[in-house]
Amino acid sequence: MAKVLVVDASKCYACLGCVVECAYHQAGADPDTPLRSGVLSYAGCDVVAVGAEPVPLVCNHCEDAPCVAVCPTSALRRVTPDGPVLLDAERCIGCKACALACPFGMIRRRPDGRAVTKCDLCIERTAEGRQPACVAACITGALELRELDDVIAQARRRAAALLAHGGRG
Repeated sequence: MAKVLVVDASKCYACLGCVVECAYHQAGADPDTPLRSGVLSYAGCDVVAVGAEPVPLVCNHCEDAPCVAVCPTSALRRVTPDGPVLLDAERCIGCKACALACPFGMIRRRPDGRAVTKCDLCIERTAEGRQPACVAACITGALELRELDDVIAQARRRAAALLAHGGRG
C-alpha cells in the first residue's frame, strides 16, 4: 500500500530539524560533519516562508512523476507502481532535467555536480519499520508518513463534515 508524507504546516515552527536530519541521512554523513561542509545540499525537503508562516516542502512522489518522465538515463524510477520515486545516482548525469520538471522544487544538484539528490522516503529506514529521517526529527508532528488510503478517507470525512455544516468548518 502506498505511503505518503503528510504535512501539517500549522504545526511547523521552522526549526529545520527535518532538513538537517534528511541532509545528513541522504549524504551518508557522520553526525559530527559540520553543516558548512555542504551536507545541507543533500536535503530532500525544505522549509520555506509563505508570508510569515513556515511551510515544510517535501517530495510528493507524484503518481505520474514528471521527473521520471523527463530523465534521459532512467536514473529516476519506481520499483513498484505505488512505491517512492527512487534515484540511481550511478545512472544520473546531472543534467537537471528532473529538477526543472519537478513542480515542487525538491530535486537538487549534489555539491560535486555529477548527480542530483532527492527524497527516497528513506526506503531503507522504512523497510526496517522506522520513520523517514525528516519525520523522526520533527518534534512538533508537522510531518507524518501515512497510508495514502487513510489520508484520502480522512479528507473525504472532512469534506463531508464541511458540507453537512453548510461549508462552515
